[in-house]
Amino acid sequence: MNGRVTERARHVALVGTTASGKTSLALAVGREQRDIEIVSIDSMQVYRGMDIGTAKPSAAERAEVPHHLIDLVDPDEEFTVAQFQLAFREALRDIEDRGHRALLVGGTGLYLRAAVDALQIPGRYPHVVRTLEVQPTSALYAQLSDLDPVGAARMTATNRRRIVRALEVTIGSGRPFSSYGPGLHAYGPVPFRLVGVALPAAVVAARIEQRYHEQVAAGFVDEVRALLARPEGLSRTARQALGYKELAAHVAGETTLEAALDAAIRRTRRLARRQRAWFRRDPRIEWLVAESDPCEVLAALRQILSERGA
Repeated sequence: MNGRVTERARHVALVGTTASGKTSLALAVGREQRDIEIVSIDSMQVYRGMDIGTAKPSAAERAEVPHHLIDLVDPDEEFTVAQFQLAFREALRDIEDRGHRALLVGGTGLYLRAAVDALQIPGRYPHVVRTLEVQPTSALYAQLSDLDPVGAARMTATNRRRIVRALEVTIGSGRPFSSYGPGLHAYGPVPFRLVGVALPAAVVAARIEQRYHEQVAAGFVDEVRALLARPEGLSRTARQALGYKELAAHVAGETTLEAALDAAIRRTRRLARRQRAWFRRDPRIEWLVAESDPCEVLAALRQILSERGA
């Protein structure tokens, strides 16, 4: 793989860590180039009512530039990568039918790969998972090595989450997990141009903290309180959203607001480090590097999006 896109690529994906300014950059170019429609690739912006903490574009911003894959489900519902992939395909088809271009924006790496690489996503088999969860990781890896040696070789023997998922699929579907594709370490040609916005780690860390304080001032605590008051509650996935988990503890009286924010900031900074590592592994991404402000790369992004054959 030479890291280049295919000749028919005309859609663009803008990726990067959380708080790297992707949303503001996308809105800026979307306002200028009217054939652009923004497609969110954020695993938490799919939830209705989770607006402030997910840094969801406002209603006014969405009125200015068409957005997709936001507010798809209620927060008590589980939402899977497979569901996202299906919704993405439908949104992309609609955008293309209008003769427009998609600008994918977000930091959820697996959602990006599901969208641009058309991953084969196996089903879920919760009854299988229940039988696996009680077993030690070493025994699970040995079982996977026996049932799917190719799949086992793609992961470390201590990565319990991936081992359980591989066994869930292998046992539940009757097909080796590895048969669903080459895995996330293969980077083939795609009909998308992948662009990353990069800021120094210290700048991202500061922006994360600043954003949390701005979100609290905008009513983040009240948003969490309202979500927790819903009779249906929050789904397992929604409850893990950055900031929501920590502020839920504060709303429940288990910790102070200051301590909850500190925990949320630290967890979000760890996520940013993981995102940076995830995206840096993908040789197809063209990086736009800013020193202190994402607006420094706006001109370069404009140029990329003005290349209609991109």
